[in-house]
Amino acid sequence: MENMFRLMGSEDFSDRRRCIWVNGPVIVGAGPSGLATAACLREEGVPFVVLERTDCIASLWQKRTYDRIKLHLPKKVCQLPKMPFPEDYPEYPTKRQFIEYLESYANKFDITPQFNECVQSARYDETSGLWRIKTTSSPSSVSEMEYICRWLVVATGENAEKVIPEIDGLTTEFEGEVIHSCEYKSGEKYRGKSVLVVGCGNSGMEVSLDLANHNANASMVVRSSVHVLPREILGKSSFEISVMLMKWFPLWLVDKILLILAWLILGNLTKYGLKRPKMGPMELKIVSGKTPVLDIGAMEKIKSGEVEIVPGIRRFSRSQVELVDGQRLDLDAVVLATGYRSNVPSWLQENDLFSKNGFPKSPFPNAWKGKSGLYAAGFTRKGLAGASADAVNIAKDIGNVWREETKRQKMRTRVGHRRCISVA
Repeated sequence: MENMFRLMGSEDFSDRRRCIWVNGPVIVGAGPSGLATAACLREEGVPFVVLERTDCIASLWQKRTYDRIKLHLPKKVCQLPKMPFPEDYPEYPTKRQFIEYLESYANKFDITPQFNECVQSARYDETSGLWRIKTTSSPSSVSEMEYICRWLVVATGENAEKVIPEIDGLTTEFEGEVIHSCEYKSGEKYRGKSVLVVGCGNSGMEVSLDLANHNANASMVVRSSVHVLPREILGKSSFEISVMLMKWFPLWLVDKILLILAWLILGNLTKYGLKRPKMGPMELKIVSGKTPVLDIGAMEKIKSGEVEIVPGIRRFSRSQVELVDGQRLDLDAVVLATGYRSNVPSWLQENDLFSKNGFPKSPFPNAWKGKSGLYAAGFTRKGLAGASADAVNIAKDIGNVWREETKRQKMRTRVGHRRCISVA
């Protein structure tokens, strides 16, 4: 409470109407990471407020994914803490099923985010020992609010903002449609058209597959090496096999086994324009966070010629793309499957936990906790399983402090007055 009084005396705290005191932590982001953290805090008996810049939970899944997407990994490794997927869900739930699961999850744990609250800045006030989070209400950005709290959980995720590469002529000369993969829904509208997919990760492969399934003329740019593994090996998830093998064998041997199995199932991919990195798939994932492509049918389309692999791009003209090998392709549209990035550096004023690229400086499993009550959920590069582990750790850590301080507060008889609205 003494910290609150110090804060009230600060010179830039004059507008009482725009201040909200939060008794527990503020969680920024209502995606799977934020929901998991909120659920674990609820189980710990700690109040919280969730801020979400859009008008729904899991906006990445609801608004920025294509129709055909499914979870790439088995449901048992993707479920959030304290609530499994329904038994009747398939091994790889669909987009709609995953969204329904998240909505049920939020309902079960009584998680009601403050929607359309876009965080503009968050900084730690050294004088008061509290976090100050300034937001604007989207889409108008007229109403401003400041949330004051002791703990701040950053749960905006690894994929907050789309990455748009700078390619000569793409925005200045090319007259066809240009979209990011987050805007792509289905290949139906591209039937019979020539479409270039830029990027060969899981999104690029799946968009190319979907385009081919809708009889579009699809080409996919592959500039660098990439690991492609079958999603399943003898009916077992490749991910589960790799996890099992790593319990018994060194990493280099696990990678060797996976590559042999991939070669037996998918064949030699080099002749189709796909070169593998020198580093093995699991080692590369651990070192750089780059996930291997899990094939669900794209390789069949590539082998049949329905999806053409092309090299890097030199430039775009009015209706064509010129490739680095001199080849020219007539195009109707371009889909940029060029990934996403963290947006944390744009609003979090902090130098210890996060690096300039928006990811924690410390590797997993020590990336979830910073100083001064700052936490990170869902930045492990280990998918939903990593986000769940973060949520459990964060909730336990805050819960321990909360219970101890609650005991001390019950022993106090002094009553103070607050000049802020109090929530949670």
